[in-house]
Amino acid sequence: MTTRAPSARRDELLERAYRYVTAHGLAELSLRPLAAAVESSPRVLLFLFDSKEGLVRALLARARQDELAFLERGRAEHDGQGLSVGVRVMWRWLSAEEHRPLLGLWAEAYALSLVQPDGPWAGFGRQTVDDWLDVLAATQPADRRDTEAGSAERTLALAVLRGALLDLLATGDVDRTTAAVERYAAH
Repeated sequence: MTTRAPSARRDELLERAYRYVTAHGLAELSLRPLAAAVESSPRVLLFLFDSKEGLVRALLARARQDELAFLERGRAEHDGQGLSVGVRVMWRWLSAEEHRPLLGLWAEAYALSLVQPDGPWAGFGRQTVDDWLDVLAATQPADRRDTEAGSAERTLALAVLRGALLDLLATGDVDRTTAAVERYAAH
């Protein structure tokens, strides 16, 4: 696989393709409709991204960039304030309507990384688990972070957040899922 040097055209097409896949998903991604939607051609996309898999990897990296930007802000703003604060902050972001396209893409890539572990989404699920656990760890008091109990607490918090998110994406029921997350965070 050849790695192309960054270019303004590649960056522009990646942004357009990113908007396309947040609206249409990855599972049935076909180069012809994608190329038409981003005002390019399949050949240009293949040239710039080396292959369809290369394009998918670039799209997932782009999605992760958005996710990591939020997570970094959360880490910086809520360092050491407590796991319940971290859970509430993450849930506000996860449950916001404007993040649904990104999170739908996240859910799809997460599932694909589980059922097709050798595809272009290889490792995506593991990366996001590690990313989210790191942010939750940063919200824990310093003396709790590196303990077995601290690890178990943030793993449970992540399971609650991820489960509520999947339920929200499936049903659109913000009130019920938020109530569940709030109940957990209040314990």
